Amino acid sequence: MSTVTTTPGAIGTRRLRAALTALLAVAVAAYAPFYFAPFQVFQLTMVLLYAVALAGLNLLVGFGGQISLGHGAFFAAGAYTTAVMLDRYGTGHLATLPVAAAGCFLLGLGFGVPALRLRGLYLALVTLSFAVFLPPLLKRLEWVTGGAMGLTVDKLEPPAWSGLAEDQWMYFVVLAVTAAALLLARNLLRSRVGRALRALRDNESAAEVMGVRLSLHKTLAFAWSAMFAGVAGCLYTWVIGFVSPDSFSFVLSITLLAGLVVGGLASLYGPLLGAAFVMYVPSVSQDLNEAAPGVVFGLLIIAVMFVAPTGLAGLPGRVREAAGRRPVRTAGGPHRPSGSDPQAGSDPHAGAEAPSPSESTPESMPESTSESAPEPAPGTEPKSEADSASTPKSTPEPSAPPTPADSAPADPEPVGAPPRTEKE
Repeated sequence: MSTVTTTPGAIGTRRLRAALTALLAVAVAAYAPFYFAPFQVFQLTMVLLYAVALAGLNLLVGFGGQISLGHGAFFAAGAYTTAVMLDRYGTGHLATLPVAAAGCFLLGLGFGVPALRLRGLYLALVTLSFAVFLPPLLKRLEWVTGGAMGLTVDKLEPPAWSGLAEDQWMYFVVLAVTAAALLLARNLLRSRVGRALRALRDNESAAEVMGVRLSLHKTLAFAWSAMFAGVAGCLYTWVIGFVSPDSFSFVLSITLLAGLVVGGLASLYGPLLGAAFVMYVPSVSQDLNEAAPGVVFGLLIIAVMFVAPTGLAGLPGRVREAAGRRPVRTAGGPHRPSGSDPQAGSDPHAGAEAPSPSESTPESMPESTSESAPEPAPGTEPKSEADSASTPKSTPEPSAPPTPADSAPADPEPVGAPPRTEKE
C-alpha cells in the first residue's frame, strides 16, 4: 500500500499560494467601491450581508446535517431588533449589532429544542411554520414594529474624516463584519464543535458512542446559525434603512436555502457564491421581463444540480476529477515489452521458435532419454493415420537440433496408438 507524504516544501508552497490569494482578494475588495457605480456598490454590499446569513445556514445544513426552511425568520428578527432599537430608543448603529446577535442566538437556542426529536421532513415543516407565522405576527404588534407600514430608520452615516460617500462607507463596514463572520465560522468548524457537527451529520449513533452529546450540539447548531442570520438582518437594516413584514416572507427562507445549495454545501466559499447567485440572478432577469426572475431562478437551480450536484464551489474539483479519469489511448493496443517489434503483435507465433515435429505429436516422441535419433527418411517406416494427419504433406523437414524438450522423459504411449515397430 502506497502512502502519500507531504514535504515541507509543498506545505510552504501551499501556504504561500493561499497568502497570495488572500492578498489579491483583499486588494480587489478594497478597490471595488472606487471602481463601480453607487448602485453596483450597493449590490456588492447586499452580496456580503447575504453571505453572512448563508454562512450560518451552512453550519446547520451543510455541516450539521439538519434542515431549516425558516432561516428568513431569524433574519427578520435581527433586522427588527436593530430597527426598534434605532427608532424607539435612539441607540447607536454599532450598539445594535451585538444585541441582535445575542437575541437571535437565544432565539435559536430555544427553537433548537424541537430539533432534538424531529428530523428530515418533519423538522423542515416545523421551521417553515416559523417563517410563515412571523410576518402576520409582526403586523399585529403595531405598537412595536409599526405594523404593515414598517419602520424607517436612519442609515449609517460616514464620518467626516473618512472622505467616503455613504455607499462606500457602508460597503467597507459590511465588508469588515462579513470578514469577521466568515473567519469565526471557519475557526468554529475547526474546533471541537465543528468536529462534533460533522460526526452528527455522518452518523449519529457512532457519534454518540464516541461521546458526542447529541442534544447539546444539535441545539448549538441552531443557535449559531440563528446568530449569523441575526447579524445579517442587522446589516440589512443599516443598508436599506427600512423594514416591513412583507420583506421577510417565507420566500426569503426558501431563497436562502436554494442559494446555499447552488453555492455549495459544506464549503467555506459556498456562501459567497450562493449570495452572488441570490442577488444577481433576480436582478439581471428582472430587466428581461417582470415574470422572468422566478422562471430563470428555477431553471438555473435545475441546471446547476445537473452539472454540479455539489454546488458551484465543488465544480472545479469535479472538472479535475473528470480530467484525471480520462482513459489513456495507446497506439499498439495491449502492453508489450520494450524493444519488441510492433508488428509482432499481429502474429501470435512471431518471435517464438517453431516447434519440432517431435514436439507436435505425442506419437513421434522418442523413448530414449539421452539423445533423440534423427527421424528416418520418408517411406522407410509405416505411418499410422494419426501420424499422417499431424504431419504436413509438403517436403520432409530436416531434423531439428536437440532441445531440452527432446531430452525430457518420453510421454506414456497414448491409448489407441498403433503398435510400435522394432525399429522405433
